[in-house]
Parts: sequence; structure tokens; C-alpha cells
Amino acid sequence: MKLYGYWRSSAAYRVRIAMNLKSLVAEQVSVHLVKDGGEQHKDEYQRINAQELVPSLIIEDNGQQRVLTQSLAIIEYLDEVYPEVALLPSLPLDKSVVRAMALTVACEIHPLNNLKVLQYLASELDIADESKTAWYHHWVKEGFGALEKQLARHSGIFCFGDSPSLADICLVPQVYNAKRFKVDMSPYPNIERINAHCLTLQAFIDAVPENQLDAS
Repeated sequence: MKLYGYWRSSAAYRVRIAMNLKSLVAEQVSVHLVKDGGEQHKDEYQRINAQELVPSLIIEDNGQQRVLTQSLAIIEYLDEVYPEVALLPSLPLDKSVVRAMALTVACEIHPLNNLKVLQYLASELDIADESKTAWYHHWVKEGFGALEKQLARHSGIFCFGDSPSLADICLVPQVYNAKRFKVDMSPYPNIERINAHCLTLQAFIDAVPENQLDAS
């Protein structure tokens, strides 16, 4: 397998965690999202991923190379093909709860605050840095507020019970970004507790952005 990503990409961070939890190894290929206007926009990478986003995972399928995109789709593929360390509970209702928590991050928070949105706010709408930061904080706080209530009902030492799941895989990168942008995390004790516990595990430690070869 070959994983195209970027050290600070939240979506790539998710896939790294999932692969580490499953003890899967992939060749890491860095796609710098800022240098020279963003390598994700170059023709060479567009031929791999037409959305010009990371991550992209190249796999072998019956002797042919296939490209998987979108972090959650990649993770669920890996969970089906390599089920030994399950990232979703076995019961349908429990799966729905975990997916809902994961999607609170991946669909409600992250898309409004990812790099291309922040770049658009600055370059096309001429939004000042202070207002851009306020935008970022607003959507994180709204999403984390809802997630904190979900965790109060369902969490153990992880987001759902006492096993790491897709929800933790999505949460940890989002907390990393929130702290990078200096969001006050004190209103979210469950999020802080679960994030701290996850970061004691080697699978999560090895996926931390600063521990990647392309970190700069």
C-alpha cells in the first residue's frame, strides 16, 4: 500500500491512526499542501485524486492498482479487509452511535475549518486573521459542545466504551488542530480526558503530526 498524505492533514492523521491500530504498513508519500501553492493542485497528483485532497491510498486489487480517497471511506475499507482489530462495534445500533460521533467531527467541524476553506476566507473574501480565527473557534466550539454531550452518555476510557473506535480516530486529530488554534478546551472535560488517554497509546503517538518524516 502507498499512502499519500501530509503531516498536518487531519484526514491523513485519521488514516495513520487506523493503520497503526491494525499494524498495517504503507509507503508514505508526502503531498505538501502549502509549498508552491500546494502540491495537491499539481497535474501529477490530480491524476491520483481529482478532488486535490489528501489522503489517497493506493492498493493492489487483483493485480491492478486502485486509488481510495476520503479518509472515512479508506478507514472503513481497511476495517472490512483487516477486521482483526475492529474499529466499529459489532451491534448495528452501537455502530450508528460511533459513526454519529465520528461524523460530528468529520462532517460538521472539519469541513468548515480545513485548509482550503481558511485559504478561501483569506484570499477570496479578504477576511482578516482575527475574524478567520473567530470563524474557526465558532465551529469547533459548536461541534465539541454537541460531542461532549454524546461522550457523557457513551464514553468509557474511549469515545465509546473501552475500545478505540472510528470516533477516537476522528477526535484526536481535531483536538490537535483545536489546540493549535488555541481553542479553550476547558468546557470539554470528556474530550480532554479521552484525547489524553489515546495519546498514551503507541498507535496514536506514532501518528502524531510532529512524528512524521515530512514534519516541518
